[in-house]
Amino acid sequence: MTIEVFSMTGAKKGTWDLPEELFDVRVNEGLIHQFVTLQQSNRRIAIAHAKSRGEVQGSTHKLYAQKHTGRARRGASRSPLLRGGGKAFGPKSIRNFTKDMPRAMRHAALRAALSMMAKRKAIFGLEGYPEAIKTKDAIALLKKLPVDIGRRIVFIVAAPHKSLTLSTRNIPNVSTLLASYLNPESIVSARSIVFLEGSLEKAQEVFGKKKRDRTAGKRAVEEVVEPKKKPLKSKMLKTAVVKKKTTTTKKKKASSPSA
Repeated sequence: MTIEVFSMTGAKKGTWDLPEELFDVRVNEGLIHQFVTLQQSNRRIAIAHAKSRGEVQGSTHKLYAQKHTGRARRGASRSPLLRGGGKAFGPKSIRNFTKDMPRAMRHAALRAALSMMAKRKAIFGLEGYPEAIKTKDAIALLKKLPVDIGRRIVFIVAAPHKSLTLSTRNIPNVSTLLASYLNPESIVSARSIVFLEGSLEKAQEVFGKKKRDRTAGKRAVEEVVEPKKKPLKSKMLKTAVVKKKTTTTKKKKASSPSA
């Protein structure tokens, strides 16, 4: 799979080949959704808080007697059944919304998101960006690229790029992202993704599928040195010791006086 590449001035220069291990895998929409939900949940902060009956300030005295009044059974005024009392099962500010996923699943979700955007022809390449920090020049470049200005555009860089970041930060819906910080939410929410030179290699290095070396375990087993076994006594020595014991017992029996 290839993408179009543009120069700093916006002129078309050629094409780049996308690595198959990142941009040509099966699109698993369920896995992408799971990771996006994880990202949004981990950003969530619990603000709402309702007081329980233990947190409401007031007396714990029983309002009136349990029986012989003809009225309902009433406890303290802090009961959730009464006005001004605590809230039963209300929201708490200590609630934890964080989720977790194995690294293999997270990387697989990212590869699926990149493959989905590649199939939509929403990925482009850019050879570089000038060192001048000017928002006017950034807008002029965007007008020459095949992107929809006003929709979300993400520039992927291999290392921090000061001039690009500062030139595009005042343009609505345009942002820069490090290749090592790629995530499905930023990829899926974008209308166009522009990879700068060197960012594809960095993404492949970090998120590419590593091939397992299945012969490593066998080599490790072969290299293990067997511990030296202690030399065992010969059978001749063992029989000699047994014979000695039998002779000594016989002598003791012979020396004992008769009844």
